[in-house]
Amino acid sequence: MIVGTVRDILIIFLALTSIAVWVLLGILIWQIWRLTKMVQSELKPMIADTKETIATVRGTANFMSENVVSPVIQTSSRMAGYRRTAMALFGQLPTGATASPRSSSSAAFSSTTSDLPSGNPSNPTQSPPTT
Repeated sequence: MIVGTVRDILIIFLALTSIAVWVLLGILIWQIWRLTKMVQSELKPMIADTKETIATVRGTANFMSENVVSPVIQTSSRMAGYRRTAMALFGQLPTGATASPRSSSSAAFSSTTSDLPSGNPSNPTQSPPTT
């Protein structure tokens, strides 16, 4: 008789637990549904604001590039050209500056081989012979 009573109490307990789990699961699903609706309603305006901000930043960057950076670069390069021209006209060029910085590779090779010590030109580390 005691075993039957314990069994009945456990069945009732499991039924109540099962009902509680299903109720809590329903509440959880409902809360998740509400959260997704709230995120969707809040996220769409944020995405629109972000797109507008990106367009503004892009426009500002284009404006700065066209109206500030490009003229500064052009002016700087012109001034460098004017300075170099003045230095050439007044003979103030540094030594070895007669060739342009972008000279051909053969000119660069000939200037490096003429600077080698006398001795074996194929081995620049070899010192000239002493007599």
